[in-house]
Amino acid sequence: MSLNPSSGYAAAATHDATQVPIFDVQKVQLRFDISADFVAAQVANNVLILALSTGRILRFDLDNAEDIDDIDLPKRPAEIGVIRRLFLDPSASHLIISTTLGENFYLHTQSRQPKALAGLKGVQVESIAWSPSQPTASTREILVGAADGSVYETYIEPTTEFYRRQEKYVKNVYNPQDGAVVGIYADVLSALPETRRVLVATAHKLLHFSGRTGRAGHEGSGSIYSKLFESETPAVHEVDRAGAASPSCLVVSPDSPDAPPSSVEAQSVERAYAWLTSQGIFNGKLITTAADPAVLGRQLFRESKLWPQSKLPPIQTSGGRNRTQQPPISSILLTQFHILALVEGRITAINRLDESIVYNQQVLDASQSVLGLFADHQKNTYWLFTSNEIFEVVVTDEARDVWRILLKQGQYDAAQRYAKTAEQRDAVASMTGDHLISQGKFMEAATVLGKSTKAFEDVALSFIDHGEQDALRRYLLVKLSTLPRKAVMQRMMVASWLIELFMAKLNQLDDTISTKAELTTDGQPGLTAADMQKQLPVVRKEFQDFVTRYKTDLDRKTTYEIVSSHGREEELLYFANVVDDYNYVIAYWVQRERWTEAMAVLKKQTEPEMFYKYSTVLMAHVAVELVEVLMRQQQLDAKKLIPALLNYNKVAGSSVPLGQNQAIRYLLFCINHGHTTEPAVHNTLISLYASHNTPDESALLGYLETQAQAHEQHYDADFALRLCIAHKRVQSAVHVYTSMHQYAAAVDLALKYDHVDLAAEVADRPGNDDGLRKKLWLKVAKKVIQREKGIRAAIDFLKRCELLRIEDLIPFFPDFIIIDDFKEEICAALEDYSRQIEELKREMDESANTAEHIKGDIKRLDERYAIVEPGERCFKCRLPLLMRQFFLFPCQHAFHADCLGEMVMGALGTGKGRRIRELQREIGRGVAVGKGREGMVRELDGLVAGACVLCSEMAVRLVDEPFVGATDDRGEWAV
Repeated sequence: MSLNPSSGYAAAATHDATQVPIFDVQKVQLRFDISADFVAAQVANNVLILALSTGRILRFDLDNAEDIDDIDLPKRPAEIGVIRRLFLDPSASHLIISTTLGENFYLHTQSRQPKALAGLKGVQVESIAWSPSQPTASTREILVGAADGSVYETYIEPTTEFYRRQEKYVKNVYNPQDGAVVGIYADVLSALPETRRVLVATAHKLLHFSGRTGRAGHEGSGSIYSKLFESETPAVHEVDRAGAASPSCLVVSPDSPDAPPSSVEAQSVERAYAWLTSQGIFNGKLITTAADPAVLGRQLFRESKLWPQSKLPPIQTSGGRNRTQQPPISSILLTQFHILALVEGRITAINRLDESIVYNQQVLDASQSVLGLFADHQKNTYWLFTSNEIFEVVVTDEARDVWRILLKQGQYDAAQRYAKTAEQRDAVASMTGDHLISQGKFMEAATVLGKSTKAFEDVALSFIDHGEQDALRRYLLVKLSTLPRKAVMQRMMVASWLIELFMAKLNQLDDTISTKAELTTDGQPGLTAADMQKQLPVVRKEFQDFVTRYKTDLDRKTTYEIVSSHGREEELLYFANVVDDYNYVIAYWVQRERWTEAMAVLKKQTEPEMFYKYSTVLMAHVAVELVEVLMRQQQLDAKKLIPALLNYNKVAGSSVPLGQNQAIRYLLFCINHGHTTEPAVHNTLISLYASHNTPDESALLGYLETQAQAHEQHYDADFALRLCIAHKRVQSAVHVYTSMHQYAAAVDLALKYDHVDLAAEVADRPGNDDGLRKKLWLKVAKKVIQREKGIRAAIDFLKRCELLRIEDLIPFFPDFIIIDDFKEEICAALEDYSRQIEELKREMDESANTAEHIKGDIKRLDERYAIVEPGERCFKCRLPLLMRQFFLFPCQHAFHADCLGEMVMGALGTGKGRRIRELQREIGRGVAVGKGREGMVRELDGLVAGACVLCSEMAVRLVDEPFVGATDDRGEWAV
């Protein structure tokens, strides 16, 4: 890596994580000259601070290498001493500078002028515990560890006023009485009420304080840690004081790279700490909770462990031999999972989880001056500073082996979190599942193993051998959710097995409840029937959720067979409903003659085939309810329901009144509301009406009359006639005959069954056809005369027809009858004949007179003549009439023969015009002579001169002809 002003801060090229080591120390190339040695350094939030022996401070923004601040202390090193330590908060907002003469300065990130901290004058600062809230405008309350063993609390707020101090207060809050405070750390355990933890480290002691802090007035008005140090007794971990003095420090792990530094997750995560002592590195987790909060510190130290310095790899001499005495560790830092230790220029990385050494590399000469190892807690970068060089410890996929280590240690949940690849997660799941089975946690094991690739048969047999059917069911459910969609056969087999397990479990629960027995397993107290009663709906709900989710993976036939074999009616029907197999549901209820349940399902259907299929059986048992449903279905074809209606009529229709016959009710609905014109529907209705055992045929007759009134007959008349005759529905049959205009047959049928009035009504139907009416009435007369005992009554009845005469009726009377019974009628008839004869004679006389007048008119026509004046002209060509042959009509209109012919041909049709031209041609050629010619001339005269073309019927035909023709001069008509 390099600090390159032209190109910025660039990371080294990344490689495959499986080929690149976890740690790699890379030297940072400085693209500018440094005039003096480095005496102190710090890095935080991608801001790097270097202190030079000349008193200069260089501040680099690693995100923008060109942004370099060159800052000088207010006084020369000769006056205040050389800079010995730098302390930079995690946000890189606050920097505290400490010199060898005890002068301390404060520099804010937005300032280039360090300000002296008068309240800390003369204090050799060894460590600082920054505020856990990480403020940026001020430091808020911080703890300062001094070389004299004192712990100070201060609150620094930058100000531009010359006379104001930077620190609001400085207070000595604690002294462990054990030498310099080499490390101090503070964090928040609970926000409400505010409970904090403080770790204070000396060379031989590590003290843990935890408790509530005080709050005096407004923020910054006074110490908050005094109450904690005064009221709480610390937990202490102490090391052996024997041996030579060695470097000591306290470090904590950086923020989690998965959470933003300022997020709640980053603040609440458990960090790790490490305390460097003469004996080694004492490290552990900074746990935030304990069973008893009062012993949090003791529990923290109890769970921590010491990594002895003796475990460091031996350092070889120049001759290749190992050194007998191990040099002390000069500096340490913590990464997420490792401890980096610096020993005479050699960096060693120790895994905190299993204490294995993952990196050991000589980076510097043993004699080279080293400032130490430093960590950027927010950006998770790690640095090594010497007096004139900068190195970065590049970390690549530090957690790559964490899952394996945690798995070996039995921390299965944690191992699962750090397993990145599918193979890693699978290995963790397999071992976790085996471990849970060994502990008897079968349900948890089923969930874990279901997500692994461990052999299916091994896992299933393991649960079966242990008799854990519930765990097996859970395993299969999880396994089914992980199987790919394309594994159709496997998914179907697993789903079918689950159906079997669900049914067995439900039956087991039902049996336990019914027998009120207790179930005991593995020596555990048994579950009572009441417990089973609570568990039953849970398992049933689980089954229903399973069927709903995986219905596409279940074979219908197989599922039906499994559920039916266990006698689980409710589950069987639920599955059928879920897969929309309503056909099966209805068939199930019909088979068990549960008509109400069957109708409840059918009501929700819209598929016509469902109604066609089950209408026959349902019509025979729940006809009223079925018809109600059918009448709500608009898309049904009534013709396909006819077999069901006929079957209903056969079974129950004849035993109920017509008004309650549901088949007739539905057919009438189809005709009256559906306006169906299907002949089969109408014929079926006629059949039901005709075949009913009621003697009243008014309903049938009313239907037929309605059809006649609508002038649309949609039934088959022949079919209806046969049915009416077969079932002796006389009135209806007569109506059909009448509609077919077979009046004679209608009268015969009516008379056959002694319906004389009906026959008389039909006999009047022909209307204007008096001959037919008389014929029909004669049939009625014959029946009436034969039926009536008294002749008078028969005569009175027959007076309803004015066409009948007494002489028409005489043949029907008996041979021996007293004439007195109808003497008046005979006399009236004779008188009527006399009047008719007189009328005829008068009409004959009038006809004879009319004939004589006609003969006289004809004779006068032969003697009629007309006078043609010399100057009279043709009415067409206006030339003198006498120039050539002409015709003169009684109306005084005169035309030349050829002119008249042209006018007639224009007025007559094409056929007569053609005939006139043919006759003119034949006569003009002179071919015909004698009588032939005379006949042609008479025919031509008849066609041409039959009537005047101007005032006869021919003139009327020409009424639409215009006055001015195409050849006429329009100017002559101008007014």
